[in-house]
This record gives sequence, structure tokens and C-alpha cells, in this order.
Amino acid sequence: MRRFSRVFKYLGFYKLEIARYFITIILSIVFSILSLGMLLPFLQLIFGVQGGMIQAGKATSNPLLNWVNEQLNALMSRGDAIYALSTVCILIIITIFLKNLFLYLSARAMGPIKNGISNRFRTEMFEKILQLPIGYFTEKRKGDLMSRMSNDVYEIEASVIGTLEGWVKDPLSILINLGVLLYISPRLTLFILICLPVMGFIIGRLSRSLKKQSVKVAQKSGETISTLDETLGGLRVIKAFNVEKNLNQKFQQICHDLLTARNKIGFRRDLASPMSEMMGVTIFACILWFGGQLVLNNSIGMNGALFLTYMGLFYNIIDPAKSISTAFSNMQKGSAAIDRINELLNAPITVDDNPNGKKIENFTNSIHFKEVGFKYEDVTILQNINLEIKKGTTVALVGSSGAGKSTLADLIPRFHDPSSGEILVDDIQIKDYSLKSLRGLISIVTQEPILFNSTIAENIALGMPQASPAEIEKAARIANAHDFIMQKEKGYDTNIGDRGMKLSGGERQRITIARAVLKNPPILILDEATSSLDTESERLVQDAINNLMNNRTSVVIAHRLSTIRHADEIIVLQKGLIAERGTHESLMQKKGFYKRLVDMQELK
Repeated sequence: MRRFSRVFKYLGFYKLEIARYFITIILSIVFSILSLGMLLPFLQLIFGVQGGMIQAGKATSNPLLNWVNEQLNALMSRGDAIYALSTVCILIIITIFLKNLFLYLSARAMGPIKNGISNRFRTEMFEKILQLPIGYFTEKRKGDLMSRMSNDVYEIEASVIGTLEGWVKDPLSILINLGVLLYISPRLTLFILICLPVMGFIIGRLSRSLKKQSVKVAQKSGETISTLDETLGGLRVIKAFNVEKNLNQKFQQICHDLLTARNKIGFRRDLASPMSEMMGVTIFACILWFGGQLVLNNSIGMNGALFLTYMGLFYNIIDPAKSISTAFSNMQKGSAAIDRINELLNAPITVDDNPNGKKIENFTNSIHFKEVGFKYEDVTILQNINLEIKKGTTVALVGSSGAGKSTLADLIPRFHDPSSGEILVDDIQIKDYSLKSLRGLISIVTQEPILFNSTIAENIALGMPQASPAEIEKAARIANAHDFIMQKEKGYDTNIGDRGMKLSGGERQRITIARAVLKNPPILILDEATSSLDTESERLVQDAINNLMNNRTSVVIAHRLSTIRHADEIIVLQKGLIAERGTHESLMQKKGFYKRLVDMQELK
């Protein structure tokens, strides 16, 4: 049961709803028994009337029959048998109404609990995804994570949370009904106790349930998957621009809307069964009243009332027994999904924020790598990195694929923490700063533009949601983006589609540059933002990058070496080590690895 501990933990948030559920479900069971128990006075009335009095023969040795006969005789003393029959039928309708009323109220209490637990699973998983370091996602498939958020949560919702009600309602129903049966006939009830578990297991194995999904719930579920997909694809930018909180709030709002829709659908669904049963029983009671009159007019008496009532109560425990058997198999079915979700929720946060960290407002001196090494599991990515990046300088990182360029750049905003050595910003270890203030100094322009399905203005203002339209336009002009934006039908209010697919590659890249300009960071990390563009787009984007790099400290990951020949220092990485370093001219004179790279690209 340890794997279900998180479900039990979430139940603690719904103490009031659980208390309401217990009260209403017990009342519904009591009135269910009373409604079936009304068969006894009905049958006694039909089969036991002789000379205007109720006669039960040998069965009167039963205290329950004696009490029923006394009540019926009292009713008949006020009128005739038809009057007593009408009263009994009305009491049947009243007890069934109260049973279904409390059953519906119990469902209203349980519905928000079940949907709320599902909602907490989703929001807690999304929050954990925002907290986990970038390295966690290099080994995890995005589709697998999305499946845990969608399919596995749905499996838990259907197989585990959906059976919570049964684990309370059905045992209570069985125990209370068995108590009444035990009072009526201990010997027969003992036989039932022997047969009931076997029968319940067999019925449960044969039972099937069908579920229908609402269109609105499906749409909201799709929005959660869409937001998750964008988040997994844009985690680097999200973390760099400190928008975890904003995205978390957005996602929780979507989940709240989904929760509200599910509750409304649940209320209607839960009302359907009580209403249909109420209508059926009302018709059944009317038939009983009419057929009972015929029996009374013919003066037919039978002394099998108590047994028929007993069988009716026995039938009342068959469905709960079936539900318990089905719930047990469903719990086992959902355990695999719980394990997969717990694996994500219990994943260690290797890059943790310092709750007492210092807030760095300005970058004044340098970024200093001292004997920095980085390993991922058993693979060494970087080793013995000694590098100082002075304020206002441009440092380029070059080397073969897999040399560690991106990993080295990712250490600055703490997407990873080094396995050895230390990194200092203004002579203070970056671990001593708060993550938010550290990343507030940094902007990143990636090789693949990361945009979100919203307007151009909202994408530019991602890290600065309070920015005015004038500030957004100024940033766009610096990024050479204003002209093409104004050519769009709605200008800055144009929706760019999923991942900005309505824009060209060069347009997408200039939007990301405008976003970095608006943030106005002192430190800039560029992951070769022009390598995948055509010549015309590359020129426009490179001009925008040059505008962005003015008076900033820049770390440039370079694939096209022509873009970094004017860097203050070029760092050549090979197999995680600094193989060469210097300016473009000095490295060309060394005639080493850098020169071979330049010659391969035919740089003149």
C-alpha cells in the first residue's frame, strides 16, 4: 500500500468533504434498507388480512413481524386495508427518494475529492518538471513524460481514485445489510457469508464498465498536454527568463478549468443513476399498489412475507460485493501507473535553489571558472576548465560536436552544477546566489528559436510581462523585427502558432533576439543563432545580434567560425578539455586544431 501513500496524503486536504461523504452515504444505506424493508409490511398487508386484522400465523413469534403487524393494525383502525396499502406505498416512495437524495449528495461530496486528487497529481508533476534540472530531460523521452502526465494520470483516475468511493461505500453497505440479515435469520446469514466472497469475485471478474468523455473535458485535457509540450521544449528559455512561476500559474488555471468541468460533468453523471432508479421505483410502487388491491379484493393470504423481504435485502448486497472485487483488480491495474508517476515526483533536484541565497543586482567584474569538471552519470563531459570572462568581453566556444561547448555555457545560468571545481560571478560562488537573481542577469538566444503559441508581443515580453507596447516595439526595432511584424495582419497582436510555425526561421530568430533585448541583460549566451538560416536571413539576424551584443558580456557557441573572428578570446574545446585559446589571429598562427577547423570552412 506504500505506493498509494500519495493518494492518502492528498485525501488529507479534503477532511470536510470526507466527513460529508460518510454522513450522506450512511444515510443513503439506511434508507436503502428501509425502502427494501417496506416489502415486509406490504406483503403482510396483502397476505395477512383476515377479518379486518393482520394475521401472521406461526411467524408472529418473530419480534419484527409482531411490531409490523401492530403498526399495520393501527393503520387499519384509522381506515380500511386500502388506506393502509396507500400509506405503505407512499412510505416506499419517500424512503427511496431519501435514499437517492443522500446517494446524490454523497456523490457531490466525493466528486470534488476524486477530481481534486487527479488535479493535484497533474499540478504537482508540472511543478516538479519546472524544478528539475535540464540534465534530467536529456535521458528522458518527452513523449514518455507526456504519457505520464496524461495516460498514467488517467489510469490512476480510472483504476485507483475511481474506486475510492467503493472502498468506503460498499463495505459499509455490506456490513449494515448483513447486520439486518443477521437479525432476521442468523443461520441463513451464516450461509450467505460463506458464499458471498466467492460470488462477488466471480461477478466482479465478469463485470465491465463503460465511461464517456465530455468534449469540453477533452479540450481542457488537450490544453494541459499542449502546455506541457511547450514547457518541455522550452525549459532552457523558461528557466533563463525566470518565468517558471508564470507558467505554473497558467497551467494551474487550465487545470482549475478542467477540474470545474469535470465536477460539473460528474454531478450530472451521478444524478442520472439516482434519478433513473427513483423513477423506476415510483412506477414499481404504483404497480405494487394496483396489484395489491387485486390481491386484497380476492382475500388471498400468504405467510411468506418475511422471507421475500429477506431476499430483497440479500439482493441489496450483491452489487457492493461485485464492486469490491472489481475495485481490488482495478487497484492492481493502476499500481504500475502510480509507480511511473512516483518515479517522476521523487526524482532528485540536483540543481536546487539556495533559500538564503544572495541577490545579485548587477554584474560588475567577471565570470571565473576554476578547475571546473562535469560528469553525467559515468561520462566525463568537461574537465579542468580554467577560464575568466571579463565584463564587456566576448568569448567564443568552438570545437567538434560533443566537445562540451553547450554544457560549459549551461553551467553559467546553473542549468547544471559542476561535478568539481567552482564557478564565481563577481568573486562569489554562483551557488551562493539565488537562482532567480542569477538568471535575471542572463539572456539566451538558442540555435533553435523557442517560441510559444501566443502573440508576437507576448513572446517578446516573455521575461518582462510588465513591459509597455513602446518598450516591446523598441526591442523589436533593435532586433530588426519591427518591419516584418507590421506587415502581419494584426501586427504585434498576431498569433504565431505552435512553436512560432507561422513565421519563417529568420523571423522566429529575430523575435527571440527582441525578447533578449527587452530583458536588457548584462550577460548574453548565444548558441549559434544563424547556423540554420539562409543568407539573407542570416545577415538580418547577425545585424540584430551585433546590436544585442553591444556593451554586454557575451559567451558565443560558434559553428560558423566566420561569426566569431572578432571575439576577444576564442576557446577551443576537445573532449572536454581546453585545447587552444587566444584571438583569431594568434590561433591561426599556431596552426593547430582551430586553423584546421577554419580551413575546413574555407574561411579567408
